[in-house]
Amino acid sequence: MPTRRTQPRKKTSARNVVLAEPVKKPRILIVTPEITYLPEGMGNLAGKMSAKAGGMADVSASLVGALFDLGADVHVALPHYRRMFHEETAQLVADELRLYKSRMSSDRIHLAEDRCFYYRDHVYSSGNGNAKLALAFQREIVNHVIPEVRPDLIHCNDWMTGLIPAAARRLGIPCLFTVHNIHTHKLTLAQVEDAGIDAAEFWGNLYYSRPPLNYFESRDTNLVDLQASGIFAAHFINTVSPTFLREIVDGWHSFIPDSIRSEIRNKFNAGCASGILNAPDPTDNPAVDDKIPFRYGPQDHREMKRRNKVELQRALGLEENPDAPLFFWPSRLDPAQKGPQLLTDILYRFINRHWRTGVQVAVVANGAFQQPFWDIRAFHGLESRIGVHNFDGRLSQLGFAGSDFMLMPSLFEPCGLPQMQAPIYGSLAVAHNTGGLHDTVEMLDVDNSRGNGFIFDTYDSNGLMWAMDQAMAFWALPPEVREREIARIMEESLRRFNHETCARQYIELYEHMLHRPLVKDFAAGTKQ
Repeated sequence: MPTRRTQPRKKTSARNVVLAEPVKKPRILIVTPEITYLPEGMGNLAGKMSAKAGGMADVSASLVGALFDLGADVHVALPHYRRMFHEETAQLVADELRLYKSRMSSDRIHLAEDRCFYYRDHVYSSGNGNAKLALAFQREIVNHVIPEVRPDLIHCNDWMTGLIPAAARRLGIPCLFTVHNIHTHKLTLAQVEDAGIDAAEFWGNLYYSRPPLNYFESRDTNLVDLQASGIFAAHFINTVSPTFLREIVDGWHSFIPDSIRSEIRNKFNAGCASGILNAPDPTDNPAVDDKIPFRYGPQDHREMKRRNKVELQRALGLEENPDAPLFFWPSRLDPAQKGPQLLTDILYRFINRHWRTGVQVAVVANGAFQQPFWDIRAFHGLESRIGVHNFDGRLSQLGFAGSDFMLMPSLFEPCGLPQMQAPIYGSLAVAHNTGGLHDTVEMLDVDNSRGNGFIFDTYDSNGLMWAMDQAMAFWALPPEVREREIARIMEESLRRFNHETCARQYIELYEHMLHRPLVKDFAAGTKQ
């Protein structure tokens, strides 16, 4: 059999070998004015950094943590809240500050330095103070952080970062802008420049109160809308629930400014907008929550919730009765959004209708509408049935753990967190069918073991009464049926409402914007 003739192998030398360069991971810069925590491995003081005003802090923390755990090249920029970060600022003399900054230089945490941040006790101010904070923050990001980090993608959050997408577009850096709320602020280009930001570099990418003729004509009189500018200039945007995005696009909610609505519509129609739900903090879990006296999980919830209920009743001066159905109100008492007036309209009638059950209502919240609850309580002698207390973090967690139902009849809801926290604790939500509530609460169907709460469509007190009556009908079922359904709801909620699910959607959006995977492990995981 003839043998195949082969060409002799060429000799190679080291000088002829070309080694493939490792593929550079995309570098992500997350810009946020607030955050709940940072992974310990990200920097020297990561464990001390916590500055929270709302859900933005939680989603920022979860996203940074998930990216870091996956090995992504993630960086975060936030104001240097020295007091909130528990630094002894009075003891940081000049030499110590220089040493501190040198230690931070190699980390992935980039702190915006300005005295307006150093001694603050809260993230935001009242009145016009927030504009000064926003400009100081963005000045540091535009002038120092972006040139230092050289990111492949920037993720900005709300109007406090509204100028950055315009600067990013000028630099050719893809930018995601997350709309957490509809609040905005307006400034002139002159004010922006006076704060140390060279707006002339990117003024054409901003959104103005009227069409600008040119830079000089608009500099002093044509107001820049920061939230609309962030939406307008960003390459992609997201709201914090899919349904709230659709409601904005479809013309719901007259309070939404035309500038913001029109820009969100433009992004949506261009295929550059999505909705991604926030998620509760991982510590919002009755199995690990150190704020509640009796911890529990889906399988032992019945007895432990009864014990927590008695502790809640004792704290609020209610009749101590573990067999009484208890409704819990955790949201701020804001009649413009949260709907407390719907509850006060029916509160006496509802309690009177279900008097024999021992039904109780616990309100642990601040707000302009707290006084009517006190008035109803006193006028009708319902001290044993209605409990009212200013917001307290520990007592609020006990409210979730000790209640059977959670009330959230919001007129609108960009996302909402209590309706996701409550079912994890075995407290079923009673909610208006809107925004993030629509995306997270489904009508309970005991016969088919589906759903997780009670939702009403018509925003009025009768709609709320109907939904609360449905909750009481569930309460009247045999205990073993209730126990089975609550255990199912708790298990499903733990799987569904978590930071990993939220972060994965953001990571997929990053990959879509970059047209490549962020990390190898995550890319492999998405194919399974």
